[in-house]
Amino acid sequence: MAELQKDFLFVLIKSMTTSEKRQFRLFVNRLGINTDAKFLLLFSEMDRMKEYDENVILTKKISTKQQLSNLKAHLYKQILVSLRMNPSHQNNRIQLREQLDFANILYQKGLYKQALKILDKTKLSALELDEKSIAMEIIDLEKVIESQYITRSIEGRADELIRQSKVISKQNQYTTDLSNLSLKLYSEMLSHGYVKNDEDRLKILEVFNSQIRKINFNKLKFTEKLWYYKAHVWKNQLLQDYKYTLKYAYLWVDLFHNTPDMILNHPVWYIKGNTYLLKILFLYGNVDTLEQHFRNFNETVSAQNFVQNENLQALIFLTHSNTLMNIHFIKGEFFSGTKLIPEIELKMNKFRDKIDEHHFMILYLKMAAMFFGSKKYAESIAYSMKIIESKRNVQEDLLFHTRILILMSKHESGNDEDYDEFIRSTLKFAMKMKKPETFHFESINFFKNLNSLVLSNKQEAFEAFDQKLETFSENQYYRRSLLYIDIHGWVKAKVQHVDVIEIIQRKVKYTRRLKN
Repeated sequence: MAELQKDFLFVLIKSMTTSEKRQFRLFVNRLGINTDAKFLLLFSEMDRMKEYDENVILTKKISTKQQLSNLKAHLYKQILVSLRMNPSHQNNRIQLREQLDFANILYQKGLYKQALKILDKTKLSALELDEKSIAMEIIDLEKVIESQYITRSIEGRADELIRQSKVISKQNQYTTDLSNLSLKLYSEMLSHGYVKNDEDRLKILEVFNSQIRKINFNKLKFTEKLWYYKAHVWKNQLLQDYKYTLKYAYLWVDLFHNTPDMILNHPVWYIKGNTYLLKILFLYGNVDTLEQHFRNFNETVSAQNFVQNENLQALIFLTHSNTLMNIHFIKGEFFSGTKLIPEIELKMNKFRDKIDEHHFMILYLKMAAMFFGSKKYAESIAYSMKIIESKRNVQEDLLFHTRILILMSKHESGNDEDYDEFIRSTLKFAMKMKKPETFHFESINFFKNLNSLVLSNKQEAFEAFDQKLETFSENQYYRRSLLYIDIHGWVKAKVQHVDVIEIIQRKVKYTRRLKN
């Protein structure tokens, strides 16, 4: 998640809707004794603030400095309790846990039969929803109660509980192993990026195979299959094997479509699966298939029964915005694509504290590339600089390709005022990268020499660089470097003396012919 403002309580209050604030006030006033409660006064004051200012609270004598920390902690807890009761935040998992809590209360009162009745019904629901962790907690409590409340059926009952424990325990072990593997691969992607050589590839395969060979796929249920497909998607993305990334992204999404109830139970993972599928379809460049799956996704997440909350809205926004711009890129519709940018930026501001900054930087890069394609080079540079000047921890590859886009924009616009200085800073940046590649330095050298050449020699420089890019595109470890921005398409356009849009449109026609 994006870095929150310093005070978590203030951020929580500002995230609340009008109806949630109204419910909170009703909740704390339900007994008529909290009207002047200090934590409610604190809530009202913080709700009025545009920025958090502790001095205002102290000046108004709502609390002393010594008591403020405890008062804020109490208010934070009361808000969460109130939100938990809000129907908009109810889901199957919360409802199951609520029933488990009720059974615990009944057990503590010695009402064993009533507790067991609730537990038995809740366990069936948990197993139907594949919520095995909750089911295991239920079985553990059933064991405790059965050991104290002796019935004539204890022998058969004990055997059944033992059998259920063993089955669910095995399934949970699969889930743990697969989720650990998925997390490890995802962490590897964020920390080190895609594999750069055979040594990196072998390392990833060793990590993956050592875990996956322990898994019997035929024994997996929904949750374990979900983690199984996730692990394969992330492994193949790391290896830049897009054929198998596409295969497992399809399996991930189809898993939900084959069990539609799980879309409502795991909406985040449904959105994430579609995010990867739409992303890989974009890389393949088949616009017809991409648009069809995009329509399917929009229909599902816009349906009346699809869960709606701030987190899901932010994830849907990211998937929708990225895919929409990707479709415009594939078609070469840069001018109409730039018209999307104002609305996307408005929503970016809305979700500022709910989305990781890296995802914002990717959107800015796409906006910059869209402006470049529509020949608005000043705007392209301005949006690129949002990334370069970001104080956040942005991936190296993203920063490097942003710099290349700036150099392309400077060349096209003829704005070479600080061109040489920017080349030097880009070279300095590349040398500090964790694993700089030949592609990085070849690109820098190309732009460095390009600016000093006379017009007749520039054509030769573009042709020579085009040949180098062809070689890079044949190397599986360099393919990813050519996907951030279409530098190869731009160079080819210069070689063939056509607009870059024509190069892109040829690719679309070629992909459609392949499909047919």
